[in-house]
Amino acid sequence: MAGPPPAVAEVRVAVRRELADLRTTSNALVLAACSGGADSLALAAALAFLAPRSGLRAGLVTVDHGLQPGSDDRARAVADWAKTQGFDPVEAPRVEVGGTGGPEAAARAARYQALDEAAARSGAAAVLLGHTRDDQAETVLLAMARGAGLRGIAGMPARRGIYRRPLLGLSRATTTAACAELGLEPWDDPHNTDPSYARARVRAVMPALEQALGPGLAGNLARTARLAAADAALLDTLAEQALDNVSGEDGALDVARLAELPDALRTRALRLWALSLGCSGSALSARHVDALDALVVAWSGQGPAHLPGGVLARRVAGRLVAR
Repeated sequence: MAGPPPAVAEVRVAVRRELADLRTTSNALVLAACSGGADSLALAAALAFLAPRSGLRAGLVTVDHGLQPGSDDRARAVADWAKTQGFDPVEAPRVEVGGTGGPEAAARAARYQALDEAAARSGAAAVLLGHTRDDQAETVLLAMARGAGLRGIAGMPARRGIYRRPLLGLSRATTTAACAELGLEPWDDPHNTDPSYARARVRAVMPALEQALGPGLAGNLARTARLAAADAALLDTLAEQALDNVSGEDGALDVARLAELPDALRTRALRLWALSLGCSGSALSARHVDALDALVVAWSGQGPAHLPGGVLARRVAGRLVAR
């Protein structure tokens, strides 16, 4: 018996691997986040095929951002298709996209909030996202352009909480081919070619970069992300241990012991401390961490470091304290 076409098989293998640990949880629900684009449509089709064969249930969420005329029709069409494929539940929430952080960040925040809420309502064990190797390469380039550190260059994690990205090892060409092989008609998001979006601008120049730098650029950037992610995970673990070692029972930090730490661990420990004080991770920037670090290694009697959420950190008698 002939197997599935090559691209369909590649997508199914990637999704099957990501579902392997859930097969021991009888009848667990897995949601596919599906915009209707080629990447998420190929992902959803693979989940619909694999879930019943793996003792799992498949659901689907398509988020209507309301940013384009006809977005509700697009969401309805994806939801109708999902129902014909056996997905249950199927949700198409409409979200309000704010203006904080720019249009891309605002749309992403609204989308993830909707996905979080859908997963909570349904009790989903996992939510699958359709990001590919090309998306990862673009993320790395954007992070480098912003001057991001190791954590930024690590790109999108394969897993974070309930979210999983099975297709990070596959190209966008593969998901497009899989849809064609299955007779699916993906939706082309006009934002993907809108130059007002930074990611769209990066996507537009990727062919020229590959021509200038050589073939395999996207794959090499994705590999860079994997290597950086492994290094960042180790440093984060060491930083957690270092923070424990310099923390007092009241939560204040010993400046002398902090100063003995290598820069990479000290700044990570300070970031973790700021997060423990209630600072928002999205608002906490390198500038804030640098201000904290100056209290340790560049002390000249300066005033407190002002952190997100109105938190003040100051140096008092050889300790960092916060209120």
